[in-house]
Amino acid sequence: MADRFFPNVMPDFVAETTQHEEEMGDTHTLIKLLSMPYSSLSQHFKRTALDLKQTITLETWGVTAQKLSNFTLYCGTLGTAFLLFKSYRLTDNADDLSLCLAMVDACNSASISSRDVTFLCGRAGVCALGAVAARYAENQELVNHYLTQFREIKLSRNLPDELLYGRAGYLWACLFLNKHLGEGTIPSTTKREVVDEIIKNGRDLGKKGGGSPLMFEWYGEKYWGAAHGLAGIMHVLMDMELEPDESEDVKSTLRYMIMNRFPSGNYPASEQDRKRDVLVHWCHGAPGITLTLVKAAEVFGDDEFLEAAVDAAEVVWNRGLLKRVGICHGISGNAYVFLSLYRKTGHVKFLYRAKAFACFLLDQAQKLISKGEMHGGDRPYSLFEGIGGMAYLFLDMIEPLDSRFPAYEL
Repeated sequence: MADRFFPNVMPDFVAETTQHEEEMGDTHTLIKLLSMPYSSLSQHFKRTALDLKQTITLETWGVTAQKLSNFTLYCGTLGTAFLLFKSYRLTDNADDLSLCLAMVDACNSASISSRDVTFLCGRAGVCALGAVAARYAENQELVNHYLTQFREIKLSRNLPDELLYGRAGYLWACLFLNKHLGEGTIPSTTKREVVDEIIKNGRDLGKKGGGSPLMFEWYGEKYWGAAHGLAGIMHVLMDMELEPDESEDVKSTLRYMIMNRFPSGNYPASEQDRKRDVLVHWCHGAPGITLTLVKAAEVFGDDEFLEAAVDAAEVVWNRGLLKRVGICHGISGNAYVFLSLYRKTGHVKFLYRAKAFACFLLDQAQKLISKGEMHGGDRPYSLFEGIGGMAYLFLDMIEPLDSRFPAYEL
């Protein structure tokens, strides 16, 4: 199991110092970074993120002569557009917004016949990001163009319910549009039809299992994690207007997961995988579930969910320095566990831990990838598998109270 992650030998806490780097002599580079005043460290994150952005843009757009091999936000060109949109909102660089819109236009053409309907892997992500970026560009005609296309997306009856390819992923796109363009952009009646279907499906399968009140399947597996399972679906449902009995089902489903976690504090990947305590990823395991538990603490105000989130975060601290760089199953994604808890609690311990994971990447990632000791991702420049996610994290580290796990936390 240890071959999946680097041992975390970083100190439990390193106090910031006003000493300059040269005054610290032979101190290890990582400790120097952790010792920096946050204002100075954030500039390191910013410079590195903007350099990475340039490299990623060149590799995914320039080198390919703007020809798309994959349009999705998860691992394709739309992910680069999303990174550029993030950079624009932080730096107000109009070139980032212009290039973002050019990429979305190409993704729109490439995805026109796609049957996938979600934010991360389908048409909804293209149309939603296009409409929102167009609003920031003050191009109402283009906003209307993308909204019209979004409203033409049809959800098939045999669609799954999970986040990457299913109904929850479509709903997240609705939430993204309403957040940036105003409540009612996608009306509650549209969302309610989808919520009704998710709740019905979850209850039907839950009754057959006799455990959780809500349960879902993805290719025959009853997954628990953020990408395909309970955590991701509950996360989206908590942003919906739920009936009291539906809210109780969501809470009871999360309690079921807490009661059936591993003794280590980690969570199974699925109902069928209840003995293999291995995965500590956003997609499967404690990290993604922690983000959902923090959300539950915010929505329901129950201490049990926050306590469970803090417990799961210990697993991430101890076993979350994965030998992968990405957002989905890598160190970049795992750092968001601590950012989420910092936003919720204000405890500096969690900011330090987020900083520690980010500084580990800042100091070590490129070296470890070049030596083959860290996996750079099957799609090495993508948002969810590659260094695109690391660049996004570094941008979020500049203003940690404004951080959000991309395409998961609103």
